[in-house]
Amino acid sequence: MISYAEARRLISEATATRPVISEETVPLPQALGRICSSALFGHEPIPPFDNSSMDGYALASARALGASRAPRTLPVLGTILAGDPPRCQAESGSWRIMTGAPIPAGCDAVVPVEQTRALDGGRAVEILRTPSEGDFIRGAGQDFGAGAQVCPAGTRLGPRHLMALAAVGLSAVPVRRKPRVALIATGRELAAPDQPLRPGHIRDVSTPYLAAECGRLDLHFDSHGVVADDAAAFSARMDRVLKGGYDMILTTGAVSMGDADFIPQALQDMGAEIIFHKVAIKPGRPILFAAFPEGPLVFGLPGNPVSTVVGMRFFVEPCLRHLQGRPEELPLRCRLESSIDKPEKLRCFYKARRLHVGSVKVLPAQASFQIHSLLSADCWAVLPEEGDHVNAGAEVDVYEA
Repeated sequence: MISYAEARRLISEATATRPVISEETVPLPQALGRICSSALFGHEPIPPFDNSSMDGYALASARALGASRAPRTLPVLGTILAGDPPRCQAESGSWRIMTGAPIPAGCDAVVPVEQTRALDGGRAVEILRTPSEGDFIRGAGQDFGAGAQVCPAGTRLGPRHLMALAAVGLSAVPVRRKPRVALIATGRELAAPDQPLRPGHIRDVSTPYLAAECGRLDLHFDSHGVVADDAAAFSARMDRVLKGGYDMILTTGAVSMGDADFIPQALQDMGAEIIFHKVAIKPGRPILFAAFPEGPLVFGLPGNPVSTVVGMRFFVEPCLRHLQGRPEELPLRCRLESSIDKPEKLRCFYKARRLHVGSVKVLPAQASFQIHSLLSADCWAVLPEEGDHVNAGAEVDVYEA
């Protein structure tokens, strides 16, 4: 049995020998949730021109007041709407201007309409507030400069990224191809959610969870059904899956030490290298990681539901990050709300909930079969291997659930 740190190192080494998942270019509306394969840069400044941030009057601030610094009346040269071309300023005067409209040449400030008084039917305006240069002007390039980087390589593109990319004029982006992931569940005791439970059977909860999680991660996911506890049947199913061009294969169950835990030997018999089997963690200790020399990576996830969740969150997802060229995920550091006992020499991934800033509460019901406490959790508190007790106030790593 190896440590979690050693398991992660071996995953990194295995993925480093494989090419990063290939790229493709997609229209911007189809890029949501995808991983950009290279840094994305704008080609124009944003805003593209100086424009008004208020409805008001554009003017030259130095000419807005008389020598006595009393309010000054200026002629209104016209009205500029958003979308109008830029205008030129006369020697003296002002322009009625709307929000987003271009600032006329020669003007360096906008006085909001609330700080003015229209005169002579709108042909003149009295300036009631002393303006300063730059007031209420959104300068060209104040948001993004021309050629500025918008997203670094490896960014998972969310709605805010698409907004920024649209702003700088990118209509298509290079992204990583969606990783192809297959699942084979094992266990003669598993029943689908829509089937009646026979004596001794339980629901297959890992398949819908993994399908949903792969969907959330924007992966191409295929479930290849449930195989009974039979090595020959598993190998036959695996042989068909291996022809499907998958980047990764997940299995659930049959990786522990029982009489029906046949997956490690079956994978070896098919030519896979077992990179590790059993990691000093709780829950999920029997997890397995293997690789076919000219084929996919394989994660054998334990069958208990929370062990499946931990295996996906802390082994499969980091591996996918490597394959997609994404940076390592960094944890938060939070203080434990209360003391907690833990098994010696095991790194524990415990369902938890963040409280006030910088504090985290480990929830009750941490057994690997207990799903209900997942519903109350919004994060994972990761307790170190050392010791059998962690004191209240100790800092621990915290990851989003």
